[in-house]
Amino acid sequence: MGLLDRLRGEFIDIIEWTEPSQNEILAYRFPRHNNEIKNGAKLIVREGQAAAFVKEGQLADVKLPGMYTLDTNNMPILSTILGWKYGFESPFKCEVYFISTKQWTDQKWGTSNPIMVRDPEFGPVRMRAFGNYAFKITEPGTFLKELVATDPSFEAYEVTNQLRNTIVSRLIDTIGSAKIPMLDLAGNYEKLGKVAMEKIAPELKKMGIALTQFYVENISLPPEVEAALDKRSEMGVLGNLDQYTKFQTAEAIRDAANNPNGGAGIGVGLGAGVAIGQQVVNAVTQANANAAQTGGGMPPPLPATARFHLVVNGAAAGPYEMTIVAQKIQTGEVKRSSLVWKAGTPNWVAADTVPELLALFGEMPPPLPK
Repeated sequence: MGLLDRLRGEFIDIIEWTEPSQNEILAYRFPRHNNEIKNGAKLIVREGQAAAFVKEGQLADVKLPGMYTLDTNNMPILSTILGWKYGFESPFKCEVYFISTKQWTDQKWGTSNPIMVRDPEFGPVRMRAFGNYAFKITEPGTFLKELVATDPSFEAYEVTNQLRNTIVSRLIDTIGSAKIPMLDLAGNYEKLGKVAMEKIAPELKKMGIALTQFYVENISLPPEVEAALDKRSEMGVLGNLDQYTKFQTAEAIRDAANNPNGGAGIGVGLGAGVAIGQQVVNAVTQANANAAQTGGGMPPPLPATARFHLVVNGAAAGPYEMTIVAQKIQTGEVKRSSLVWKAGTPNWVAADTVPELLALFGEMPPPLPK
């Protein structure tokens, strides 16, 4: 400190601190030449601040917001240490620390690595969590003794790592003891936050800090587990094949209405989809009925699908399964008037008279009358 600062210290008797907005400073040591403070100097402590006096390494006094005259009347503890009771009028040496007691908001916390927890439904799973919190210094003297010590400018980053580690540790304890299934955590974030605050508070109080707000924004599973859950949800949607077939049919009808030029081809595809989907539904229904009758055990063999002999280009061909017949109808090899035959029928008949094949022709119009 130069000569100018020394002279300024001799004449200026106002001790105050205006916090710079760009820095997150929690504690600031007021600079004076040789730490000399005049007896009778004015101390200004603004709202959101506290002033702590340290003499010979000992916390002497703490002042809350207000204006003070530094004399024996309003600083009895410091007066006792300095011997003011004997009428000392000369400047005294003492360190003054301003402590920020305002609320520090939008502080982030999160798990740096996945945490292993035991879920009652999925078993052992890895999870991540993050959110934000707010804190404030409620006991300036404790904060000064436990964290600041002799640091002339104590900034927030010097303590936020410790706060984050404490928060994560206690939150994981909370999740483990709550035994809430992972799928139900999203509806219990507020409850988890309140319980976590209760567990975190005693740890922070030892440092003179209080947690004023705590929020859990998200608890997530690894991507591969989330993908498996998506597949499980998809299987749940497709569990009712009959409803799924109806849904697909409605979608195809909508597409056909929006594409009049391709209506014929879409009609054939729609018919094939309906017929094949209905066969799958019938097969599943029959299998479930057989299982119910036999009381479980090995499932019976899948029922055989109908096989058709076709007249193609004037010659008999086949037998073909339903999927092959649908393809030949779609390509035009088999028409409504084409003759077909399957086991159990006495004669060859036109394709559009067979119920199983009629749906494959869709809504194609009949030939124009001559």
